[in-house]
Amino acid sequence: MTDPIIAVLAFDVISPFHLSVPCLVFAEDRTALGLPRFDFRICAVKPGPIHTEAGLTIAAPHGLEGLDGADIVIIPSWHHLGEPASPSLMEALRRAHQRGALIVGLCLGTFAIAAAGLLAGRRAATHWAYSEQLQKLHPDIAVDAAVLYVDNGDVVTSAGVAAGLDCCLHIVRARYGAEAALRLARQIVLSPHRQGGQAQFIEHSVARGADADRFTLALDSVRATLGETHSLDSVAEAAGLTRRTFTRRFQKSIGASFGDWLTSQRVELAQRLLEATEKSMDMVAFEAGFGSATSLRQHFSARLRTSPAQYRREFSRRAGRDERVVLSS
Repeated sequence: MTDPIIAVLAFDVISPFHLSVPCLVFAEDRTALGLPRFDFRICAVKPGPIHTEAGLTIAAPHGLEGLDGADIVIIPSWHHLGEPASPSLMEALRRAHQRGALIVGLCLGTFAIAAAGLLAGRRAATHWAYSEQLQKLHPDIAVDAAVLYVDNGDVVTSAGVAAGLDCCLHIVRARYGAEAALRLARQIVLSPHRQGGQAQFIEHSVARGADADRFTLALDSVRATLGETHSLDSVAEAAGLTRRTFTRRFQKSIGASFGDWLTSQRVELAQRLLEATEKSMDMVAFEAGFGSATSLRQHFSARLRTSPAQYRREFSRRAGRDERVVLSS
């Protein structure tokens, strides 16, 4: 029985970290964990030296012929997002897909797979900061900016940076079993299945001009008093606008409804309280304007796909201190 072939595409100015993700999971001998020995190939459009963005130079022993016969083809990142990709690479990806290879795009690697036409009419993930650009370039793709990865069966795409590890571990779990994936996760010190999605990492901001008008000041006042009750009518009045004019301007300026924005602001405040304090869930809910811990959990789940308790475990400063104590003991 031949070893499964894993072909990873490298290119000039690739990030060494992005390239190292599939290397960590598939390039080392993991037979003791119950995984097969992989025929791991670093490929490029043309074989030879590859210069990384960190100043390192690596060798790509294989050209695009290295994709031939591969069981899994991984694009660990991408460059020149708005420029046409190499026709020979696009053809190699389509050919590999047609013969049954699993095509994987990690982080910005999704852009290359989209350019090859393998995501038309399907869901896909990429780094949240580039999701709008991917959607504009390929309006026929359902881009999900909130998840860590999307598995379409024959094509898998992931969010940015560390989510590539989650995605590769998912592939191991799907192909070689949960026990092998668990053993691998333990060995590389990675959570076997991370809770939540990349929605919890997305930063949201409200643009403001150099001269803050009553509209901007009204929104600033809301953000400063999120624990209080704020109705559309009361905020419109504070902005000196009719309800209809305020709603129209809010939608144009913020790109969301007032109610949706208010909930987002309250969730973000709850995130900060969970990160920086040890206040109870009831107190966090009260100060963030949710009224009850139950309401807080519902909104957290809807927005971030995780629970407040899980979020606190992952991101709280206290958790960081505890981890440092464990590491230093």
